[in-house]
Amino acid sequence: MTTSLGRVIPPDTGLMDLEAAELARRTTAGEVSAAALVEASLARIAERDPALNAFSVVLADVARAEAAERDAARERGEATGPLHGVPVAIKEELDVAGCVTTFGGRANSTPVAADSEVVARLRRAGAVVVGKTRMPEFGQWPFTESVDGGRTLNPWDPRHTPGGSSGGTAVAVAAGMVPVAIGGDGGGSIRIPSACCGLYGLKPQRGRVSTAPHPHLWWGLGTVGPLARSVRDSALVYDVLRGTTHADRFTAAEPATSFVEAAAAEPGRLRIGWSTRSQLPLRHPAAVDAAAVRDTAALLSDLGHDVREVQPRYPDATAAFLPQFFGGVRDEAEQVEHPDRLERRTRQTLRLGRWASRRAVERGLRAGERLREKADRIFDDAGIDVLLTPTLGQRPPRAGVLDGLGAVRAMWVAQPMIAHCALWNLTGQPAAAVPAGLAPDGLPLSVQLVGRTGAETTLLSLSAQLETARPWTMPEQTRWADA
Repeated sequence: MTTSLGRVIPPDTGLMDLEAAELARRTTAGEVSAAALVEASLARIAERDPALNAFSVVLADVARAEAAERDAARERGEATGPLHGVPVAIKEELDVAGCVTTFGGRANSTPVAADSEVVARLRRAGAVVVGKTRMPEFGQWPFTESVDGGRTLNPWDPRHTPGGSSGGTAVAVAAGMVPVAIGGDGGGSIRIPSACCGLYGLKPQRGRVSTAPHPHLWWGLGTVGPLARSVRDSALVYDVLRGTTHADRFTAAEPATSFVEAAAAEPGRLRIGWSTRSQLPLRHPAAVDAAAVRDTAALLSDLGHDVREVQPRYPDATAAFLPQFFGGVRDEAEQVEHPDRLERRTRQTLRLGRWASRRAVERGLRAGERLREKADRIFDDAGIDVLLTPTLGQRPPRAGVLDGLGAVRAMWVAQPMIAHCALWNLTGQPAAAVPAGLAPDGLPLSVQLVGRTGAETTLLSLSAQLETARPWTMPEQTRWADA
């Protein structure tokens, strides 16, 4: 910004430390302009992203023009949306008009003409898209590393991974470059990077958020949603996004209340079962992650809930997960313009999954529905409303974990990261990664709350209660300066 005397006023980058809800309140009240928010976001990206590699594309000129439109509309007296002027970032797998939808690789080269339904809804709500965020190719891995994009690094400790596949999204939010950003979750890809980066990440009920123009994201596995620094911001964005179109294969029943109302409401006395048991055989969480579950269980008991340890009998998800995983990667690979540019590891995945025909995928979907019925029985048999587990099956590993690995070995090293998450993609039930303090290694701790079918409002109310009782923080600026 320049004064009439030509003096440059540096952007107020501290604005990016505020919640999206507060920023929208300020722009709506005229206390700050959308242009000022965008400049603050772009300044933070310029300052911090070179060390972290969260963004694949920064849309500086487009975002400035869009912010100017927001300010002009308000000056004309037009109604403002719930995200008026708020800078947001979008994961690479989602269409943003004028950008190449890369899926995290280099096999596409032509910009798309129109926004995905999610991006269109964000813009209609007043948000300003400042860029797109990195992911592993086709979101296959819980680590944000690719041949084209390199490594994305954790802002708490750049020696470590931020998780994936929505790792760029998580880093952009945790490092204060945007207040909230959009990711996707096909096996933990919202919850895992949220856990690694100290964020709140709710995987919604299947069919809650549109995947249009595509009928699905990885068949029954994938959902779209925000990664946020607060429960309120997550709820605010979900109220903007929720609802599907005629193009969507999956739909969900409307909630009884808005998500914002749920996040502001007391949850009441809930029956909560906790367990550190893994969904995968012979996989055990790190001791600090198991302790975080027990500590959270004790806190929830102190808050008045009926809390007890349970031993859920998780069903074997292999027959349902693998065809949807391989079928999802294949479907996205068939959309690219230059298949010869796919990563070697991706080509190996495609060869491994040649058996995952459309018929096999449909069988996997039916198997997933049977798993949902069995998962519902976990709640019924234990007499609980919410299941509390670890989010991660291991501490975030060092960045570069995929270096030199083929598809088979990459799948093996990915297993501990998804050991508590993947089942809920198959069943479609909502699940949230909730910050739970810091571990001695300096990286965040996280626990997972899993709800019954369609029970996002319960998870939001309970998550907000935990946030109030045990506030969470973001990494200090010195961490980025030293990166």
